[in-house]
Amino acid sequence: MSPDTPFDKTLMALDALHAEDPRRVEVEGESLPLELWHAGRMSAWLERVVEAPDELVQIAVRSQHMQRWQMARNEYPEGRVGYLTWRRDQGKRAGETAARAMEASGYSSEDAERVAQMIRKQGLGRDEGTQAVEDCACLVFLENYFGDFSKQVEHDHLIRIVQKTWGKMSPRARELALELPMTDEARALVEEALAG
Repeated sequence: MSPDTPFDKTLMALDALHAEDPRRVEVEGESLPLELWHAGRMSAWLERVVEAPDELVQIAVRSQHMQRWQMARNEYPEGRVGYLTWRRDQGKRAGETAARAMEASGYSSEDAERVAQMIRKQGLGRDEGTQAVEDCACLVFLENYFGDFSKQVEHDHLIRIVQKTWGKMSPRARELALELPMTDEARALVEEALAG
Protein backbone atom coordinates (compact mmCIF):
# COMPACT_ATOMS: atom_id res chain seq x y z
CA MET A 1 0.00 0.00 0.00
CA SER A 2 1.47 3.36 -0.96
CA PRO A 3 1.24 6.29 1.43
CA ASP A 4 -1.29 8.88 0.34
CA THR A 5 -0.96 11.71 2.85
CA PRO A 6 1.93 14.17 3.14
CA PHE A 7 2.51 12.82 6.68
CA ASP A 8 2.76 9.19 5.55
CA LYS A 9 4.96 10.11 2.59
CA THR A 10 7.26 12.15 4.82
CA LEU A 11 7.67 9.41 7.42
CA MET A 12 8.38 6.88 4.68
CA ALA A 13 11.01 9.18 3.15
CA LEU A 14 12.61 9.90 6.52
CA ASP A 15 12.78 6.24 7.47
CA ALA A 16 14.36 5.41 4.10
CA LEU A 17 17.09 7.94 4.95
CA HIS A 18 17.45 6.53 8.47
CA ALA A 19 17.82 3.03 7.00
CA GLU A 20 20.94 4.15 5.07
CA ASP A 21 22.92 4.26 8.34
CA PRO A 22 25.80 1.78 7.94
CA ARG A 23 26.03 1.35 11.72
CA ARG A 24 23.99 -1.56 13.07
CA VAL A 25 22.36 -2.46 16.36
CA GLU A 26 21.12 -5.88 17.48
CA VAL A 27 17.53 -5.78 18.73
CA GLU A 28 15.89 -9.03 19.76
CA GLY A 29 18.13 -11.03 17.44
CA GLU A 30 17.59 -8.70 14.49
CA SER A 31 20.22 -6.36 13.02
CA LEU A 32 18.80 -2.88 12.34
CA PRO A 33 20.33 0.37 11.08
CA LEU A 34 21.21 2.24 14.27
CA GLU A 35 19.55 5.49 13.22
CA LEU A 36 16.31 3.79 12.19
CA TRP A 37 16.17 2.07 15.56
CA HIS A 38 16.95 5.39 17.31
CA ALA A 39 14.16 7.16 15.40
CA GLY A 40 11.76 4.44 16.50
CA ARG A 41 12.77 4.91 20.15
CA MET A 42 12.23 8.67 19.79
CA SER A 43 8.71 8.10 18.41
CA ALA A 44 7.92 5.56 21.12
CA TRP A 45 8.85 8.05 23.85
CA LEU A 46 6.79 10.78 22.20
CA GLU A 47 3.68 8.65 22.72
CA ARG A 48 4.38 8.75 26.45
CA VAL A 49 5.59 12.35 26.74
CA VAL A 50 2.83 14.15 24.79
CA GLU A 51 -0.79 13.10 24.93
CA ALA A 52 -1.77 13.93 21.33
CA PRO A 53 1.24 15.25 19.38
CA ASP A 54 0.43 16.87 16.06
CA GLU A 55 2.00 15.71 12.80
CA LEU A 56 4.73 18.35 12.84
CA VAL A 57 5.92 17.36 16.31
CA GLN A 58 5.90 13.69 15.29
CA ILE A 59 8.02 14.48 12.23
CA ALA A 60 10.47 16.63 14.23
CA VAL A 61 10.92 13.94 16.88
CA ARG A 62 11.43 11.25 14.23
CA SER A 63 14.05 13.38 12.42
CA GLN A 64 16.17 14.56 15.34
CA HIS A 65 19.17 12.31 14.54
CA MET A 66 18.80 12.50 10.75
CA GLN A 67 21.91 11.10 8.98
CA ARG A 68 24.05 11.88 11.99
CA TRP A 69 26.66 9.33 10.93
CA GLN A 70 27.59 11.55 7.97
CA MET A 71 29.13 14.22 10.21
CA ALA A 72 31.42 12.52 12.73
CA ARG A 73 32.08 14.10 16.11
CA ASN A 74 35.83 13.61 15.64
CA GLU A 75 35.75 16.01 12.67
CA TYR A 76 35.33 18.79 15.26
CA PRO A 77 37.72 19.97 17.99
CA GLU A 78 37.73 18.22 21.35
CA GLY A 79 35.99 19.88 24.28
CA ARG A 80 32.74 21.67 24.93
CA VAL A 81 32.98 24.27 22.14
CA GLY A 82 33.71 21.59 19.56
CA TYR A 83 30.87 19.44 20.86
CA LEU A 84 28.36 22.31 20.84
CA THR A 85 29.41 23.34 17.31
CA TRP A 86 29.03 19.75 16.08
CA ARG A 87 25.61 19.46 17.73
CA ARG A 88 24.46 22.79 16.24
CA ASP A 89 25.61 21.74 12.77
CA GLN A 90 23.88 18.37 13.17
CA GLY A 91 20.61 20.08 14.11
CA LYS A 92 20.86 22.46 11.16
CA ARG A 93 21.52 19.62 8.71
CA ALA A 94 18.79 17.40 10.16
CA GLY A 95 16.29 20.27 10.01
CA GLU A 96 17.15 21.03 6.38
CA THR A 97 16.89 17.36 5.38
CA ALA A 98 13.54 16.89 7.12
CA ALA A 99 12.20 20.12 5.60
CA ARG A 100 13.18 18.98 2.08
CA ALA A 101 11.44 15.61 2.62
CA MET A 102 8.33 17.38 3.90
CA GLU A 103 8.09 19.81 0.99
CA ALA A 104 8.64 16.97 -1.50
CA SER A 105 5.75 15.14 0.18
CA GLY A 106 3.33 18.08 -0.06
CA TYR A 107 3.83 20.12 3.12
CA SER A 108 4.06 23.90 2.95
CA SER A 109 7.41 25.63 3.38
CA GLU A 110 6.01 27.16 6.61
CA ASP A 111 5.29 23.71 8.07
CA ALA A 112 8.71 22.48 6.95
CA GLU A 113 10.44 25.46 8.59
CA ARG A 114 8.45 24.89 11.79
CA VAL A 115 9.79 21.32 11.97
CA ALA A 116 13.32 22.51 11.21
CA GLN A 117 13.07 24.99 14.12
CA MET A 118 12.02 22.20 16.50
CA ILE A 119 14.89 19.99 15.34
CA ARG A 120 17.33 22.90 15.85
CA LYS A 121 15.81 23.15 19.34
CA GLN A 122 14.87 26.79 18.94
CA GLY A 123 12.62 27.98 21.75
CA LEU A 124 13.60 25.23 24.18
CA GLY A 125 11.64 25.71 27.39
CA ARG A 126 9.10 27.98 25.64
CA ASP A 127 7.96 25.98 22.61
CA GLU A 128 6.01 22.77 23.25
CA GLY A 129 7.20 21.07 20.06
CA THR A 130 10.85 21.87 20.70
CA GLN A 131 10.42 20.68 24.28
CA ALA A 132 8.97 17.38 23.03
CA VAL A 133 12.03 16.83 20.79
CA GLU A 134 14.37 17.56 23.72
CA ASP A 135 12.40 15.37 26.14
CA CYS A 136 12.47 12.39 23.79
CA ALA A 137 16.19 12.86 23.07
CA CYS A 138 16.97 12.96 26.80
CA LEU A 139 14.86 9.87 27.50
CA VAL A 140 16.44 7.88 24.66
CA PHE A 141 19.88 8.88 25.99
CA LEU A 142 19.06 7.90 29.57
CA GLU A 143 17.36 4.67 28.51
CA ASN A 144 19.94 3.42 26.01
CA TYR A 145 23.26 5.24 26.23
CA PHE A 146 23.74 6.54 29.76
CA GLY A 147 25.09 3.31 31.28
CA ASP A 148 27.97 3.00 28.79
CA PHE A 149 28.51 6.76 28.63
CA SER A 150 28.85 6.97 32.42
CA LYS A 151 31.84 4.60 32.32
CA GLN A 152 33.74 6.87 29.90
CA VAL A 153 33.34 10.26 31.59
CA GLU A 154 35.00 11.59 34.72
CA HIS A 155 32.63 11.54 37.73
CA ASP A 156 32.20 15.29 38.40
CA HIS A 157 31.77 16.03 34.69
CA LEU A 158 29.16 13.29 34.47
CA ILE A 159 27.22 14.77 37.41
CA ARG A 160 27.15 18.15 35.61
CA ILE A 161 25.92 16.47 32.40
CA VAL A 162 23.09 14.76 34.27
CA GLN A 163 22.16 18.04 35.97
CA LYS A 164 22.11 19.90 32.63
CA THR A 165 20.10 17.13 30.98
CA TRP A 166 17.61 17.20 33.84
CA GLY A 167 17.34 20.98 33.63
CA LYS A 168 16.30 20.78 29.96
CA MET A 169 13.53 18.21 30.57
CA SER A 170 9.86 18.89 31.21
CA PRO A 171 8.24 17.69 34.47
CA ARG A 172 6.55 14.84 32.54
CA ALA A 173 9.87 13.67 31.03
CA ARG A 174 11.53 13.79 34.46
CA GLU A 175 8.74 11.64 35.84
CA LEU A 176 9.28 9.08 33.06
CA ALA A 177 13.06 9.18 33.52
CA LEU A 178 12.76 8.22 37.18
CA GLU A 179 10.79 5.12 36.13
CA LEU A 180 13.59 3.86 33.84
CA PRO A 181 15.34 0.64 34.78
CA MET A 182 18.97 1.49 35.60
CA THR A 183 21.97 -0.26 37.05
CA ASP A 184 22.63 0.54 40.70
CA GLU A 185 25.66 2.59 39.63
CA ALA A 186 23.69 4.65 37.10
CA ARG A 187 20.84 5.25 39.55
CA ALA A 188 23.31 6.37 42.23
CA LEU A 189 24.82 8.87 39.78
CA VAL A 190 21.40 10.26 38.88
CA GLU A 191 20.43 10.54 42.55
CA GLU A 192 23.71 12.29 43.37
CA ALA A 193 23.22 14.73 40.47
CA LEU A 194 19.65 15.55 41.50
CA ALA A 195 20.62 16.05 45.13
CA GLY A 196 23.35 18.54 44.13
